[in-house]
Amino acid sequence: MNNTILTIDQGTTNTKVHLVGKDGNLYHKVSRPVSQQYPKPGWIEQDATELWQSVVQAIRSCLEASGGVEPAGIAITNQRESALVWERESGKPAGPVITWQCRRTAPFCKRLKEQGLEDEIRHRTGLGIDPLFSASKIRWLLDNIPNGRERAGQAELCAGTVDSWLLWNLTSGRKHACDVSNASRTQLLNLESLKWDDRMLDIFDVPRPVLPKLTSSNEITGETNGVDGIPDGIPVASMIGDSHAALFGQSGFRPGKVKATYGTGSSVMSSTPELVAGNQSLSSTVAWGIGEKVVYALEGNITSAGATVHWFADLLGMDTPERAAELASEVDDSEGVYIVPAFAGLGAPYWRDDVRGMISGLTRGTTAAHIARAAIESMAFQVCDVFSVMDAAAETDLELLLADGGGSRNDRLMQFQANILGHPVHRNNASQIASLGTAYLAGLALGIWKDLDEIDSLPKNHDQFEPSGKEEFYETKYEEWQDAVSRLLHQPDREKEKISQA
Repeated sequence: MNNTILTIDQGTTNTKVHLVGKDGNLYHKVSRPVSQQYPKPGWIEQDATELWQSVVQAIRSCLEASGGVEPAGIAITNQRESALVWERESGKPAGPVITWQCRRTAPFCKRLKEQGLEDEIRHRTGLGIDPLFSASKIRWLLDNIPNGRERAGQAELCAGTVDSWLLWNLTSGRKHACDVSNASRTQLLNLESLKWDDRMLDIFDVPRPVLPKLTSSNEITGETNGVDGIPDGIPVASMIGDSHAALFGQSGFRPGKVKATYGTGSSVMSSTPELVAGNQSLSSTVAWGIGEKVVYALEGNITSAGATVHWFADLLGMDTPERAAELASEVDDSEGVYIVPAFAGLGAPYWRDDVRGMISGLTRGTTAAHIARAAIESMAFQVCDVFSVMDAAAETDLELLLADGGGSRNDRLMQFQANILGHPVHRNNASQIASLGTAYLAGLALGIWKDLDEIDSLPKNHDQFEPSGKEEFYETKYEEWQDAVSRLLHQPDREKEKISQA
């Protein structure tokens, strides 16, 4: 039996494809870039055809590099909340992919809040009202497709998240499905019944026939068919959102461990013994579904993590964000400089999309290195904000932080994170932890691994960062960060001031 899994990790800026062996190692890594478009301020979208072609090209290159290995199965993990609509008959996109970062639906979300619907929506879906989630994006697309809602009601259109789009294309339109982890991020799934919620479909005006079938995260949902350069008949054996896959890849199967992915944004997630509903600061979500069993999680989404370092590098005309990290290493402390990176508002635990970024604590002695360090430290402070709220909400004491993602490669950041948290940080040195997570799920479906204990026993390479012991110093640093956030959140409403002065 061939025990190799081909993994597709379709992300915001690139598509990565790997082969994962029974030993849990990744082989023949291939990456292809995916562009983003910015048609209006705050609007971020992608071309669905380009996205799919990046997947095809990466798969072909990976299989060629392997010498023609035919994998036992395909595993998909994907950027979450991004949504699109396509024609059922032709398979052609009916609009752009509206990405998770896009804020075009903020006015509609504001109206929902003004109508007093947030508590009901949070109770049913586990998610507060925010343009991040998919439902308002699907609504916008149907509003902007000629006869979109009528065609959707007649099942002429398909709507879905990126996992659904990839499955549709891999199976030549034979399967339209979405796993429960991605579905839980749409704001259309009822977390208790694990079915599309009629009340949510009504609020967001999304016809039921447009939506995909719901599946578990390790279910064989279809087989490859008719894709040039990819053998027919390979089962698609798992689909899961990237943050959920990272938690699974970290073996965060049991409560007490928190996973933080340091990417463009950041996802801080911990599985819970049961559904925790109604938290105002965190999202309740489905971590994954294995067969008939569903595991829930608490999550905090941070809008700008690595993006803050990218911004600083661009501001100074640096070639790469790594240059900003090198500059930050020239100083041992930010010397009171704090960056609150609310470029498009603040996510968890504040959920304020009306505020914008701020730099505080500047003096005449402030240098570019201090600001670079503040940019990097802002990632750790935001993770600590979410960790603290999660620790209070979880029914189990949180023991440590499991770190992954590009930002976690920075040793200084990881040590600073441990110091600020006062808890150990374990960094997984696997280059693509989400790919491992979705491969593990596919392997369970295909019988490559028999259970979670076997997966947990696979060799894992971790680096461990312990708190330095300077509790008072880092408590003061965190208090100063919280003061900076407080000043941002409570600054006067400039628009109201302008009106009153007119």
